[in-house]
Amino acid sequence: MKEIPLRGGLVSSSVKVGNTVRRNAGPWTPTVHALLEHLRAHGFDFAPKPLGMDEKGREILGYMEGASVHRPWIAVLKSDDGLRQVARMVRKYHDAVASFVPPADAQWRIGKAGTGPAPSIRHGDLGPWNTLWKGDRLTGLLDWDLAEPAERIVDVAQMAWYFVPLRGEIGWEEAGFEKRPDFRHRLEVLCEEYGEFSPAEVLAAVLELQSLDLKRTKQLGGGGMYPWSLFWDRGGMQLLRDEHAWLKSFLSE
Repeated sequence: MKEIPLRGGLVSSSVKVGNTVRRNAGPWTPTVHALLEHLRAHGFDFAPKPLGMDEKGREILGYMEGASVHRPWIAVLKSDDGLRQVARMVRKYHDAVASFVPPADAQWRIGKAGTGPAPSIRHGDLGPWNTLWKGDRLTGLLDWDLAEPAERIVDVAQMAWYFVPLRGEIGWEEAGFEKRPDFRHRLEVLCEEYGEFSPAEVLAAVLELQSLDLKRTKQLGGGGMYPWSLFWDRGGMQLLRDEHAWLKSFLSE
């Protein structure tokens, strides 16, 4: 069947084949598929359906309708309604994953650093680019390759970082806001809809997550481990430093 390249795919390339998507796989893929199977069995229909592997060694996932978000953002994502939809989806995910028990031989993309016990599993790349929308309705969450054991608040922090967005002045301009957004209001909307953490707790967690990403990009990316090496080569360290410094400055306002 004909392979149709799909837009995006910074970390891995994806093609549509019939009603399926084929993507690069790795040692982590069986664990991620077990996670996806669990989520769908527990009512989380925002995740793609895992369908095994193809003859080229690629993972097979069920195709999900919708368009991913690139900058400038679609209008709904700049509204309270869009934020609430994302927060509800993340909360639904955390409720569904709460009963997930990773396979005994579980491997994550981060390697041994991500194999320790934790009360939840984070998505790992929770940004607008991995969400699917049909008009003003959120329909899916893609690219689970960076999932790993972590506290729930790590996902909430990443959601705030990229959806508020807490990425500096260039961040909101590139997202397409006509004027500087009310960051604190947007964060309050996310926290209210998710329903567990205060804005202050989430802001502190964003700073911690940025520090973790800086450490990983330096150690793993500088050491040549993909995909952190890609972030390293693309100037990810400076971007992370700039966003971290901006957030600390914002908190002092």
